[in-house]
Amino acid sequence: MAKQIISSSNLLLFSIALLIITLSLMPNIDSATLEEGNALLKWKATLQIPNNSKLSSWHTLPMNSSASFTCNSWFGIICNADGSIQKLNLTTSGLNGTLHGFSFSLLHNLTHFDLYVNNFFGPIPPEIRLLSKLVYLDFSENKFSGVIPPEIGNLYQLTILYLNSNNISGSIPSSLGDLTSLEVLDLHQNQLSGPIPIELGNLMSLTDLAVSNNQISGPIPSSLGDLTSLEVLYLYQNQLFGPIPIELGNLKSLIDLELSDNQISGSIPPSLGDLTSLNNLFLRKNKLSGPIPIELGNLKSLTHLELSINQISGSIPSSLGDLISLKTLYLYQNQLIGPIPIELGNLKSLTDLQLNENQISGSIPSSFGYLTSLNTLYLYQNQLSGLIPIELGNLKSLTDLQLSANQISGSIPIELGNLKSLTHLHLSNNQLNGSIPSSLANLSNLQSLLLYDNKLSGHLPQDLCHGGKLQNISVSGNQLTGPISRGLRDCPRLRRARFDDNKFGGDISNSFGVYLILYFLDVSHNNLNGQLSQNWSKCKNLRSLVMAYNNISGRIPLDFGNSIQLQRLDLSSNHLTGEIPKEFGKMKGMLNLSLAGNQLSGIIPLELGFYESLEELDLSTNRLNGSIPKDIGQWDHIHYLNLSNNNLSEKIPSEIGKLVQLTELDLSHNLLTEEIPSQVQSLQSLQKLDLSHNRLSGSIPDAFTSLPHGIDIDLSYNELTGPVPSSANFLNTSIQGNPGLCGNVAGLKLCASQSMKKKNNSFHHRLILSIILPLIGAVLLALFMYGLISYRQQKKKSPRKPLDEESDDLVAISALENGQTGEGKRRAVSGVVGIKEQASSYENRRGE
Repeated sequence: MAKQIISSSNLLLFSIALLIITLSLMPNIDSATLEEGNALLKWKATLQIPNNSKLSSWHTLPMNSSASFTCNSWFGIICNADGSIQKLNLTTSGLNGTLHGFSFSLLHNLTHFDLYVNNFFGPIPPEIRLLSKLVYLDFSENKFSGVIPPEIGNLYQLTILYLNSNNISGSIPSSLGDLTSLEVLDLHQNQLSGPIPIELGNLMSLTDLAVSNNQISGPIPSSLGDLTSLEVLYLYQNQLFGPIPIELGNLKSLIDLELSDNQISGSIPPSLGDLTSLNNLFLRKNKLSGPIPIELGNLKSLTHLELSINQISGSIPSSLGDLISLKTLYLYQNQLIGPIPIELGNLKSLTDLQLNENQISGSIPSSFGYLTSLNTLYLYQNQLSGLIPIELGNLKSLTDLQLSANQISGSIPIELGNLKSLTHLHLSNNQLNGSIPSSLANLSNLQSLLLYDNKLSGHLPQDLCHGGKLQNISVSGNQLTGPISRGLRDCPRLRRARFDDNKFGGDISNSFGVYLILYFLDVSHNNLNGQLSQNWSKCKNLRSLVMAYNNISGRIPLDFGNSIQLQRLDLSSNHLTGEIPKEFGKMKGMLNLSLAGNQLSGIIPLELGFYESLEELDLSTNRLNGSIPKDIGQWDHIHYLNLSNNNLSEKIPSEIGKLVQLTELDLSHNLLTEEIPSQVQSLQSLQKLDLSHNRLSGSIPDAFTSLPHGIDIDLSYNELTGPVPSSANFLNTSIQGNPGLCGNVAGLKLCASQSMKKKNNSFHHRLILSIILPLIGAVLLALFMYGLISYRQQKKKSPRKPLDEESDDLVAISALENGQTGEGKRRAVSGVVGIKEQASSYENRRGE
């Protein structure tokens, strides 16, 4: 019995010992080798790590070479069954550094390497090929640069590769085509260039391919049509050109196809109609032409179709009405013609329909009234005609309705007042008539109302801003009457308002309140009266205020000078009186100031010289007096200056020559005196100069010859004297009304020097004639004598009668033939005798 107990005890001890030995031989799945841990610590030492980083768990290891560390005690590390590091996940850790210190050789058992969202920079080392067991590699959203190492093509087990959102350049290596297990290849948002390798067509397991937002060029390889497992193809925002391969129609699993923002040309392949699983088809901003294939109507799963900003022509196929899942349809900025298919009214899921900027004609289909999910409807800038369908009043979800720049006629339907969600209503530049329906006051969410350039009449509805959200209103270019709606006084969000070119009347001071964010107001070309309100100076963001061509009277409030942010002020063609406030000098940002056509008096304030950015100034047709301030020389940017039709006196300041940007200068119809300053030669941008109807004296400066050719100059009705400069600029210059001017110009007398020159020329002509005429006579006489002598010599050799007898006979015959008798015959004979005597004398001299 004792032996049996001892034997049992030995057996128990043996079993325990065996268990200990067995356990000691089993691998520790929660521990890794000291060598791998030290390799990571060495890499960690090269990184910049934020405070309180989880990498603080990577602590120093013991020196015992046989020791190990527990994997789960280090952040981001998972070990495999052999005790080696298998996964390294350091996503969103705020790490900054490179991979130069990473030991690829010691960590060759890695299957997952994830550095997503950090600040790693520098190149991806070619030693990455040593991670031959890698299945998952994510370096996205870092700052890696350099090229994609071709050695990545050796990672044959790789299924996921994310390199997107870095600064990687160079071309896509064709070696990526060897990663036949790859399911996701994401390279988007880098600086990649060159073509898409045709070898990517070998990646038969690929479901996601994204190389968008790069600088990739060349055509889309037809080999991509072999990726029959592909679900996502992103090639947008590159420089791809050439046609869309018809082979893409083979990608029956494709859900998302995005080729936008390239230079792709040719027509849309009808084969895309075979992609019946497609949800998104984005082809915007290319050079596509030809018609929209009717086959696209087969894409029953399609939710987003975007073909905008191309050169697509033809009509909109009615088959698009079969896309019952469609939410957005963007066909804008093409060359589409013909009518809008009524079948589009079947798209009950549609939220956005944008057909703007085409050549679409016909009327707006009433079937649009069924698009009750519609948020935006853009049909502007087409050739649509007919009426606005009252059925649009059913679109209770509509927030944005834009029908501008068409040929739509008739009245604005009162049913539009039912669109309580509407924020933008744009009906401008049409042929709408009648009054603006008061129901529009129900649009409490309205932010933008554009009705300009129509034929609308009647009054503005009183409560257009009762919702308090109106920011932009323009009713200009109509025939609206009555006062401007007082309901606009309390419109706190008003930013831009245009009421110009109508027939509005009433007291302007009662129509507007104080607007803290208003930056533009135009009420010009109306019949508004009353005086200017001081409230305008309280509109602290007002940049442009235009009230020209009304019947506004009274003085300009001094408080206007507090509008220091004002850049454009146009009060021209009213009945304003008093002086220009010197407080205007505070508005140092002024670009365009026009007070023309009023009854303003006093001097031009010197304070206007502070307008260092001034581009246009028009103070014409007032009663201003005094001199032109010398401070105008500070207007470095001015290109239009008109001070005409005032009572300005004294001389034109020489500082005028500093306005080198001037294209038009008009100082006419004033009382300006003295000489024209020679500094005008500096005005080399000038196109028009009018100094007429003044009292300018002295001569026209020779500096005028330096002005640009073709300039329009008017110096008429002054007291100028002296010669007109000899220049092409004065061939068509208006200079009448200057009795003291002279020169070789039509309508002027010649200058004294020019008259003397003309007399000298006449004397020279007579002298030349007195010398040349006798010479010509002598030459002619010599020629005659030479001919006569030659004739006599010939006669001597002839056997006929002597010359004198023959001559007598000739004279007699001639006299008889001419019927000469008496004195006539005697003269003829005497003439012959004279010739004989001259000939005899000549013969005698020859003999001597």
